Amino acid sequence: MILTEYISVLQEKIMQARQEEKTIVLIPTMGFLHEGHLSMVNTVRQDDEDCEKICIVMSIFVNPLQFGPREDFEQYPRNLARDVQLAQQAGVDLLFVPSVQEMYPEEKTLTTVNVEGVTEGLCGDSRPGHFSGVATVVAKLFNIVLPDAAFFGQKDYQQYIVIKKMVKDLNMPLKVYAVPTVREADGLAMSSRNAYLTPAERKQAPVLYQALQEAQALITEGERNPETVRQNMMNKITAETTGEIDYVEIRSAENLSPVKTIRRKIVIALAVRLGNTRLIDNIIVEV
Repeated sequence: MILTEYISVLQEKIMQARQEEKTIVLIPTMGFLHEGHLSMVNTVRQDDEDCEKICIVMSIFVNPLQFGPREDFEQYPRNLARDVQLAQQAGVDLLFVPSVQEMYPEEKTLTTVNVEGVTEGLCGDSRPGHFSGVATVVAKLFNIVLPDAAFFGQKDYQQYIVIKKMVKDLNMPLKVYAVPTVREADGLAMSSRNAYLTPAERKQAPVLYQALQEAQALITEGERNPETVRQNMMNKITAETTGEIDYVEIRSAENLSPVKTIRRKIVIALAVRLGNTRLIDNIIVEV
């Protein structure tokens, strides 16, 4: 595995991989890697165990543009030495770990990307400017790497839809894929921010996935009123945790539009703050 913090070095190595007729796959992360990130590498590598067809580029960059003024940019968990070891073991070819100065050399970014519609509601309401920061840094990474494909985690489902919309609207020549959420044994979605949870909060956290599972069961049994499903979820979270609900929503899985009746493919998404930790999760249900 080659490790670099410089765009020019990364592009040189990617050019070499292209000359070897390899497919370039990008996995953008903010580091503090866990099995969710590594599952994306495994998914890409499963058809190329000899590493002859695909060049996997993973980026680790805690992007300041997607953090609000009272959010956890400075405190966001980081462990580069561990990340390098995990990425190498997983089969990453190029690990790109740029500094903020390398990505934003002029300090203030004058060019940003705003994706409308799919950024409204859900995390877009409680984190203003977040998705503009995400879209801007991902667009930069796409332009730097020029990948044939990029992989994201389903846990950040709204982010995945935002990136897909940006790629479609701007005619970016790549495919975007979502990899299913990887969970702890008790169902909690793996996330770098889980490290913030106190032992008591960690005990409560699996209730979020349980609420999602109960919602899915209700729909499977025939419930089609989204408000009934939402209320059931909120009652469970309120009764069984000390968490503060940010949102519980049922949206179209295709474009995140609100639904009046549950039909076709929907995403049930939630965000709950346990102590100082904001947890998000979702589940896809097809009727």
